[in-house]
Amino acid sequence: MVAGAGYSAKDVARLLDLSPSQVRSLVRDGLVEGKRGARGEYRFSFQDLVLLRVARELRGARVKPRRIRRALSALRDRLPVGRSLSAVKIGAEGDKVVVHDGTRRWNPESGQLHFSFDVKDLARDAAPLARAQARAARDRELSAEDWYELGCDLEAPAPAEAREAYARALALDPAHVEANVNLGRLLHEEGDAKGAEARYRTALSARPEDATAAFNLGVALEDQGRLEEALDAYERAIAADPRSADAHYNAAGLCERLGRRESALRHLRTYREMTQGTGA
Repeated sequence: MVAGAGYSAKDVARLLDLSPSQVRSLVRDGLVEGKRGARGEYRFSFQDLVLLRVARELRGARVKPRRIRRALSALRDRLPVGRSLSAVKIGAEGDKVVVHDGTRRWNPESGQLHFSFDVKDLARDAAPLARAQARAARDRELSAEDWYELGCDLEAPAPAEAREAYARALALDPAHVEANVNLGRLLHEEGDAKGAEARYRTALSARPEDATAAFNLGVALEDQGRLEEALDAYERAIAADPRSADAHYNAAGLCERLGRRESALRHLRTYREMTQGTGA
């Protein structure tokens, strides 16, 4: 986390309807980590806010700390990579924590639970604080990596400020792969598939084996109607990461549209083998 960025224990307490001592207690119990600021105070990322919100619900349901840690560890590992957390919904069905990230559902172990929330609602509440962080960062000398990390943390609560942070990262390091990929995704979400394509191609020039950049390029090309090029990009993503279920699924759809039924069935079969039992 960029020094001085993030949310204080007081900010978290206000956003999550907890006392600062309850926030510190969750950290002391090892349920969330948090970082230390320059004065030794706790600072939390937006992902920490999501985990703290779930920890609050689990603790309120009297789930034992050991099981909370296990559920939060699973949640931390499986939160979407390369996409904004604002699309995530978290709740409970029976005795399981259930997460829906817009493409699939999964459920880390927990206890008997009754809660549900959209991360976008938490992002909305955190937005004023996130924008204040972005304004403060403009007056500081940050590295490209610092701007990239700040952009990641701003995406859900303040996407416009996240775009600016990624642009600042790229002004300092035009070949920064992750900043190119994330800025491309934000441009694509705004409807600028051509601009997104340029960012993904820049990322792939710097790191040809980057599976995320290749997959996202495929989506941008497909949305422009350039199906053969899109399929090539999905195949490139699969070559870089053969376990990319989404790339196999999209490739299957394109092969079907292009009349390549045998290839479509192969990709679809691989996708089903990968996602069997995951709730995808």
